[in-house]
Amino acid sequence: MAKVMAVNAGSSSLKYKLYEMPEEKVLCSGNVERIGHEDGIFGIKFGDQSIKETLPIYDHAKGVELVLEALIKYGIVKSLDEIECVGHRVVQGGKYFSHSAEFDEKNAAIIESLTPLDPLHAPAHITGWKAFKAALPNVPAIAVFDTAYHQTMEPEDYLYPIPYEMSEKYDCRRYGAHGTSHNYLADTAIAHYFGGKAEGTRILSCHIGSGASLCAIKDGKCVATTMGLTPLGGVMMGTRTGDLDPSVMDYLCTCTGKNVDEMYDIFNKKSGLLGVSGISNDTRDIEDAALKGNERAILTSKLFARRVADFIGQYYVRLGKIDLMIFSAGIGENSAYFREMILKDVEEALGLKIDYELNAKIRGKEAVISKDGSAIKVIILPTDEEVMIARDCMKRIENGSI
Repeated sequence: MAKVMAVNAGSSSLKYKLYEMPEEKVLCSGNVERIGHEDGIFGIKFGDQSIKETLPIYDHAKGVELVLEALIKYGIVKSLDEIECVGHRVVQGGKYFSHSAEFDEKNAAIIESLTPLDPLHAPAHITGWKAFKAALPNVPAIAVFDTAYHQTMEPEDYLYPIPYEMSEKYDCRRYGAHGTSHNYLADTAIAHYFGGKAEGTRILSCHIGSGASLCAIKDGKCVATTMGLTPLGGVMMGTRTGDLDPSVMDYLCTCTGKNVDEMYDIFNKKSGLLGVSGISNDTRDIEDAALKGNERAILTSKLFARRVADFIGQYYVRLGKIDLMIFSAGIGENSAYFREMILKDVEEALGLKIDYELNAKIRGKEAVISKDGSAIKVIILPTDEEVMIARDCMKRIENGSI
């Protein structure tokens, strides 16, 4: 048995889970929020207890200190020496990482060099790694990359039609994101619905949350994904545009007098569901407003569903067929309203037969919502990125590579 910590560091937050491996038993989980503020929030759950405190948390180092102190205080571990590995979620691994890797000084420098591709997450990943390294200097760390799963794409799937020299010189290409989630969903679906045999399977994974991406998976490997150079690309999201005609940037800068940086910020933080609806980036708010007849909310719902449906059709062609379609993440797991809208946009073309009454009842648990005779089996499957991080840590412990 081994205890491993899965960590997801954001700019002002730190999510964590401590696992007993290889049983994959969650010993505790929690979140440190509002890092950098006087009214920071520390939360931990273990057993049947849930504890939350508000206190000054000025930096990630203090957040990590609170996490580790709580492990001892609440008897989750007797000694911090019991922790054998810390696995860190890293969004952008560029072209450099097709698998998880040791989070050491060399690889930290590579991750930091990729900040232009991921300015929202990369600095936080480095900060989180440094904080845990300072607190647990003798515990090895692993970086688990969101982009790694997508490294199996072919050049015709990841290249952009720009001058080839620019692609080569600047590593400008499609990288994707949510790879850890798509990998988990594919592995779990293959185990549950295909007898553990990946060969011959064709799966469409729809990770639909505030950030959203689809992944076409053949024989257990990614062949195409919607997010692009950065997480801004692909389908419409909570505050992100998704794919746009590139001239929209130039046109709106000319119309508004805003510069590229200002418009890029709008595309990332003020667009998507929030921008179109004028209400919220949260689909629950959009759904509530739409059901009350709000026209902007109804339009937003239709636009979002249509953007997802368009990629479903595209990836059906890319795969040649789809054996299994998965809905996952915050919206995919919990919103019957948006699942129904998306499925109704594609059901005629794809020969789907959906049990919409069952769909309306399912929230946050695995279920098959297609009927017998449907050309594609459609399921809801909760994702678990943290357990994938823990599994990668365990692999490295077992093979002695850390």
